[in-house]
Amino acid sequence: MPLSNEQFDGLMREYEKTRNINRRLTEEKIDTIEKKLPSLREYDNKIATLSIQQAKSIMDGKNRQAEDIADEIAMMRVRRRSELESIGFKEEDLEPIYTCVDCRDTGFINRLTGNKEKCHCLKKRELEILYDQSKIKDLLKKENFSKLSYEYCTGEDLTTLQTAVRICKEFINDFDVNYTNLVLYGEVGTGKSFLSCCIAHELIESGRSVLYMSAPQLFETLAQYQFGNEREGRSEFMKDLQECDLLIIDDLGTELSNAFVASSLFTVISERHNRNHPTIINTNLSLIDIRDRYSDRTLSRVTGNYKFVQLSGPDVRQLL
Repeated sequence: MPLSNEQFDGLMREYEKTRNINRRLTEEKIDTIEKKLPSLREYDNKIATLSIQQAKSIMDGKNRQAEDIADEIAMMRVRRRSELESIGFKEEDLEPIYTCVDCRDTGFINRLTGNKEKCHCLKKRELEILYDQSKIKDLLKKENFSKLSYEYCTGEDLTTLQTAVRICKEFINDFDVNYTNLVLYGEVGTGKSFLSCCIAHELIESGRSVLYMSAPQLFETLAQYQFGNEREGRSEFMKDLQECDLLIIDDLGTELSNAFVASSLFTVISERHNRNHPTIINTNLSLIDIRDRYSDRTLSRVTGNYKFVQLSGPDVRQLL
């Protein structure tokens, strides 16, 4: 869900603070270099003056003169680089310092089309705030692979769980190279939500953006943006749904069933599939149930693009 205006303004103030710190560090670094190489500023001023003369010569049609100036600029750059190296520095050492080089600590990337889009660093910081104010952060402390136990499963149930764990770990290891969607299905308490939390924990720890929502929460939020008084944030919320690295929909089938829910589910999973962004669905539903609740086209989308991972056994929550 999108941040409030106050939260977003707070992030922008953090970016401004970062830029000021890095600007000061850059100035201190260049000052140190200039003290060791006083001629550096002279080189820069001379190159700047020659560049203006070159541009004027080109505009006046004096191409030969412009070429001679270009040669002189090239020679000046060679001398400048050589003197920098003589005191143990490179030209790169004069470049501005950025915490994020992609957006230059602005939070946004300018595209050739003229449009701005949020940088990956801003998206990550937004999600960190959302994680902090949600229960998922505390949940992932309790539900991760370090807490995994096989003691409540035997026989075929144990084999099924071991297979599911292997598939989940392969999903994590291959996350950047193989586009895969998962449906974790089985009876209540067999570990579907636990394993999806294990995946979320590992991916979040490695810097990926993961949005974890129960089906009732997801569709209720979509309905509020569609029909309620919170329509202003709908586009941002839909963007989060479509573009986060991984979307986990927990307990599909426990929400109220209606045409809006059916249409919304198809839209969400279709848009993510079109972008090759993985989705995990946890459900107690059978394939027939999915068809009856959400439509044939949703069933076709799921069966055609998702790997089904079965879980079985006793309701572990009843045994704890």
